[in-house]
Amino acid sequence: MAARAFDARVCALGEGPLWHPERKQLFWFDILGKRLLTRDADGPKEWEFDELVSAAGWVSRDELLIASETKLFLFDLAAGRSTPVAPLEAENAITRSNDGRADPYGGFWIGTMGKNAESGAGAIYRWRRGELRTLHQDITISNAICFSPDGRFAYFTDTPTAQILRQELDDAGWPAGPAEIFLDLNDEGLHPDGAVIDAEGCLWNAQWGASRVARYAPDGRLLSAVTFPAAQISCPALGGDDMKTLYATSAAGGAESDDAEAGRTFSAPVDVLGQPEHRIHL
Repeated sequence: MAARAFDARVCALGEGPLWHPERKQLFWFDILGKRLLTRDADGPKEWEFDELVSAAGWVSRDELLIASETKLFLFDLAAGRSTPVAPLEAENAITRSNDGRADPYGGFWIGTMGKNAESGAGAIYRWRRGELRTLHQDITISNAICFSPDGRFAYFTDTPTAQILRQELDDAGWPAGPAEIFLDLNDEGLHPDGAVIDAEGCLWNAQWGASRVARYAPDGRLLSAVTFPAAQISCPALGGDDMKTLYATSAAGGAESDDAEAGRTFSAPVDVLGQPEHRIHL
């Protein structure tokens, strides 16, 4: 079946889709709109913030750890209440958070970038049990943060390089060696954006400007691709009641005038099982 609009609300920069495994509910962000969005049985819902927000992981049924342009904070969905957890480049007015995801060890990886994509202005961090540690510096556009089901590898990209990297992890989830090239998309002229990994260990990568999410085997072979009715697909998530729905956010900002579906959030059925998003342990 073809992809369809899951939610008709237009995001200037849709990002960070998260399928909450306990709530059976999709959450996502409009970064430039400073919004967290969702849908439930009662229809669409959203929360507005006073700064840019981009990514989250789930802590409990009603709590998300959210990354913003200045901090990590705990957000209570039921009460609509925010509690600061840790500063994130709070003194740097140039940068904001971008892509992020919880890891299999209860940690949370989050990347930053310049608000105008300034070269090398960003970094990638990991938060775990009270510690925020810098993992990678000189990042221009952090993306594709995701993890193999066995917890052995982390994946990420600096989008302008057109390369997705893979890094081995130790038994606490910290990098255990240098990052190596997993996938080089330069020859294809593709721009890797957000990514997620399914239960078989295959990586699904949103490719900015290409109207698609492509699935790659653990050895880097292209297996398939799902096409979406918007060019600027930004990040995928796997969820649904049977964990066989592919969701994808998109961006309206900078889209061509004939891209009528730009900025919407989409869904498509797939025949592969997703892995549940990991829980963050504060």
